[in-house]
Amino acid sequence: MNLTPWLGCIRPDCRRAYEISDILYRCPACGDLLEIQYRGQVENVESWKETFRLRRSSNYFPDRSGVWRFREMLPFCSADEPHLVTMEEGNTPVLEAPRSARYCGLARLRIKHLGWNPTGSFKDYGMTVAVSQARKLGATSAACASTGNTSASMAAYCARAGMKAVVFIPEGQIAYGKLSQSLDYGARTIQILGDFDVAMALVEEVSRDLGLYLVNSINPFRLEGQKTILYELMDQLGWNPPDCIVVPGGNLGNSSSLGKALQEMKEWGFLQKVPRLLIVQAEGANPLYRTWSADRAQLEEVPHARTLATAIKIGRPVSWQKAIRALQFSGGDCQQVSETEIADAKSVLGQDGIGCEPASATTVAGLRKLRSHGGRGHHDFSLSPEEDVVAILTGHQLKDPDYTVRYYTDILYESSTQKVEWENCSAKINPAFLNRPVQVKADKREIARILGGC
Repeated sequence: MNLTPWLGCIRPDCRRAYEISDILYRCPACGDLLEIQYRGQVENVESWKETFRLRRSSNYFPDRSGVWRFREMLPFCSADEPHLVTMEEGNTPVLEAPRSARYCGLARLRIKHLGWNPTGSFKDYGMTVAVSQARKLGATSAACASTGNTSASMAAYCARAGMKAVVFIPEGQIAYGKLSQSLDYGARTIQILGDFDVAMALVEEVSRDLGLYLVNSINPFRLEGQKTILYELMDQLGWNPPDCIVVPGGNLGNSSSLGKALQEMKEWGFLQKVPRLLIVQAEGANPLYRTWSADRAQLEEVPHARTLATAIKIGRPVSWQKAIRALQFSGGDCQQVSETEIADAKSVLGQDGIGCEPASATTVAGLRKLRSHGGRGHHDFSLSPEEDVVAILTGHQLKDPDYTVRYYTDILYESSTQKVEWENCSAKINPAFLNRPVQVKADKREIARILGGC
């Protein structure tokens, strides 16, 4: 295998190339997104498939990772380099879901549950690569904007790497299960008075000004790590691809990385057939759905996105162009589902013994909605009951346990305000390692003052 990586601009009329060692997230020439591209060919594909399979039983520490097991697909980082940061991420299961299949109107449905990762979400596939690259480049601090899962993952991997972690979260719009992880892993947590899109715009500026290494999905190395989700899935399926792969859509980095993996696997000879991608969004946070269904050339943003599925509560996704490319390449489609459809689908998955956070359940909700409409979507997309479908679940059930309890006790509302009061308090515990979140306006200068020497 002889692949030479570089950073390439995705804009068709730009296509500038940059060194892999450059700390860049957008093209300096045009401002568009970058991705890691490769020159070269992959030879002896069947031999590489066998190598990937045999590594499952290896005790060599990179082989125990579901990401670094496929390190030849990530040729910018070798397994024996001292900066490699891994917690044996990946290796997530593919589960049969017969009750969910019947609910969707399918003969069979399999679930790949990425929530079985070290920090409970798919983000770990990408974060092991992004933080390893940051360490390789000499970065001492990393930053992200997050609705929860990215911050939890970044904080954990930075803790393992001995790096500082700075998290920007939208105030009051993050599940406590996820916030608790960032605090526990020692991240400096900044609560921004604004939604995720405000936090995302701000973290780009602050990272540039203060020299923080940015690990949101705008980071091309993170998306390279996430593409191994599909290498792992195909290995688990004996390289017999399904007809359709369904994934939730938020900031669209995961959808983009899966599309990139499909393009590479087809080009390099790992796959003869390309599965179609179905991306599902919540109705109140559906910019890709609006853009795709109306054939728009520019993103139709959703100001002040709304959904209880906080992981996908994003109205201005960074990776929308890459997601469109993934849909076009795979012959895929985009669906939207209501809050009730998400909540009920989550419950049905539970009846299969498969717990997940609300955003993950959009996959089953989208499949059911598609099938109830005769299996037809936009752009001539169709799905018959007999087709082989794999749904991707992105987050663990315990990321947002409050949602689940409120659903089953019949107090789940699309909009509500919760008031918490502590009574009869005694014997206060005084923490030796206090890590209190800091609330601040969306002001770059004020944030720089708070962060100080990061």
